[in-house]
Amino acid sequence: MSKPIVAIVGRPNVGKSTLFNALAGEKISIVQDTPGVTRDRIYADVTWLNYNFTLIDTGGIEPETDNIILKSMREQAEIAIDTADVIIFMTDVRQGLVDADTKVADMLRRSKKPIVLVVNKVDSFEKLMPDVYEFYNLGLGDPVPVSGSSKLGIGDMLDIVTGYFHGDAEEAEEDERPRIAIIGKPNVGKSSIINKLLGEDRVIVSDIAGTTRDAIDTEIVRNGKEYVLIDTAGLRRKNKIKEEIERYSIIRTVSAVERCNVAVLVIDATEGITEQDTKIAGIAHERGKGMIIAVNKWDMLEKNDKTIYKFTEEIRNKLSYMPYAELIFISAKTGQRLSKLFDIIDAVIENHALRIATGVLNEIMTEAVAMKQPPSDKGKRLKLFYITQVSVKPPTFVIFVNDKELMHFSYTRYIENRIREAFGFRGTPLKFIIRERKEKSC
Repeated sequence: MSKPIVAIVGRPNVGKSTLFNALAGEKISIVQDTPGVTRDRIYADVTWLNYNFTLIDTGGIEPETDNIILKSMREQAEIAIDTADVIIFMTDVRQGLVDADTKVADMLRRSKKPIVLVVNKVDSFEKLMPDVYEFYNLGLGDPVPVSGSSKLGIGDMLDIVTGYFHGDAEEAEEDERPRIAIIGKPNVGKSSIINKLLGEDRVIVSDIAGTTRDAIDTEIVRNGKEYVLIDTAGLRRKNKIKEEIERYSIIRTVSAVERCNVAVLVIDATEGITEQDTKIAGIAHERGKGMIIAVNKWDMLEKNDKTIYKFTEEIRNKLSYMPYAELIFISAKTGQRLSKLFDIIDAVIENHALRIATGVLNEIMTEAVAMKQPPSDKGKRLKLFYITQVSVKPPTFVIFVNDKELMHFSYTRYIENRIREAFGFRGTPLKFIIRERKEKSC
């Protein structure tokens, strides 16, 4: 099930980035007292009580401006509004209610999304509450006073935000069709792949990088089975960005990956795997999604008998954190190997939801421990008592040990490799949780 998306929007310089950093727990956004400093929309995963959600920080909205950057920032905020499940509309108690706030409020009201009106910079509730009441004039309900810099009132605000989450989650669970997100940089052929699979030009295809600005859902039926393909706006390296709007397409990818079961990362064979490709892959890896790497435009490459091995080795080296990812070399133009893509998707979906019996898991672990002794430190040796699978999508295992500190990452990886040898789990990450349990005294 995908996490809800919450966007912080408002005029420039009302403290959106300060609040974002307070919620994200680290300084991710640039904070500066100049309107328009946050030109990148940044995202972070946030946990509040039992809720997990993705938070988006946006550039400020200037409703009417001829300034190109501020105008494009308004467009980025509009993208955030479209993508978000809940909107935090931030205003500034020190500046008071201004005309631009009313115009932003009108824009938000048209979105029909839940809106939490937040009045920032209320460093003293006692002194500034009379000024907060002015914001009732926006007609968006009760204003919530907070101070992003002092972290005052944030808990009350989050209680209101998370109160909007329930209904959407139930609706999302009803649709059991596999969702496949097609992700990658601009102009690598994502839309062309979908069009070839569909046999029609459903998605706009253009040689201009960044043509696809929205995440578009397309239904497809193959061998009687329904799938939903999610095409995303391409991601592009920051120093190559000409249109501001492309900076913000990353949130489309985050949103699409949140909703998918399997992500297909499309790489351009003529360019090879780039640093940006590894960052995009990381979005899916961090979220525990099934992963396929599709190397497109394979027909355009001059090849010899070593080309495919060399290319494979380069991808495996640069994506060393996800050795489980499936790899396929395709051409959207000629249709080369595209029919095999769905066979791999089906296998990855199956592996992503695979559940292994506890007894079998413990046999594998016992055998693995016998073959390679667990590590020890200062005379104390790690003991592995028990392993069980607690969930799927991705397959998640809990290992009970005598001392968590002794369970080095390398030994967890060793146990993972033994499980993969037995059951494959190709195309899906595996998650391990280490828990301590006291040894039973005789």
